[in-house]
Amino acid sequence: MSVRELVVLGTASQVPTRHRNHNGYLLRWDGEGILFDPGEGTQRQMLRAGVAAHDLNRICVTHFHGDHCLGLAGVIQRINLDRVPHEVTAHYPRSGRHFFERLRYATAYRETVRLTEAPVDAAGVLVKTPAYTLEARRLSHPVESYGYRLVEPDGRRMLPDRLAAHGIEGPDVGRLLREGSLNGVPLEAVSEVRRGQRFAFVMDTRLCEGVHALAEGCDLLVIESTFLDEDRQLAVEYGHLTAGQAARAARDAGVRHLVLTHFSQRYDGAGEEFERQARAAGFDGELTVARDLQRIPVPKRR
Repeated sequence: MSVRELVVLGTASQVPTRHRNHNGYLLRWDGEGILFDPGEGTQRQMLRAGVAAHDLNRICVTHFHGDHCLGLAGVIQRINLDRVPHEVTAHYPRSGRHFFERLRYATAYRETVRLTEAPVDAAGVLVKTPAYTLEARRLSHPVESYGYRLVEPDGRRMLPDRLAAHGIEGPDVGRLLREGSLNGVPLEAVSEVRRGQRFAFVMDTRLCEGVHALAEGCDLLVIESTFLDEDRQLAVEYGHLTAGQAARAARDAGVRHLVLTHFSQRYDGAGEEFERQARAAGFDGELTVARDLQRIPVPKRR
């Protein structure tokens, strides 16, 4: 059975706390796993969450501040130690390639796995697969930073009453889907568009065009909310969002499920206040203030 869920490995920002590990997020998308921003301690968090190195197909790094990438060394070496049988692809800002190389080869180990580097040069499509299109958008942070967006292709939803009206049933339904028409009946006459699911991952950034483009129409949006609203000036200065800013962006984008994360250590234990400020900003969809080792399902299709 296909699984689409977010496994939260860490939710701290620059400084981990007793309750929050550095960043780390695994998106399970059917049979594929995409690891986002593996901060320090990610390999151990994977063990605690029941995530194996074999589950990883892609690694996406938003930028090269330590809380978003220091776990790369351990994760890459674990991929090789466990002899993952498939290729793993790594996306990251090209300007940080020297950081990636240092982390990839931080110590001696035996390389047994094909790890393909696919640096991000600019906003746009990174890869298209039958299951999704992966895109990147530039964010606003003191160092070059990109957010990532995954979009499933639209499909077709069959309408039983219309199929029955045309006498189409059993194996003929599959044939119609494959061929586009059957005995003069076009697929469009007995089905409707089933919108593909959308996911976005937005880390360190001020409000900018990239935030809105990434969030647009998402079923699940994972977004940083480093600060509470009373510290919005700090957010601007250091290139981050507040809970209210993140929630308003999600509201305006029509997000179905909003996940707030990447919390400053100054607020340890203040999850209820992040939720209160997000609701006060007008977001009325499903809302999660992320906790380490939490599993969050992608909402079911409408």
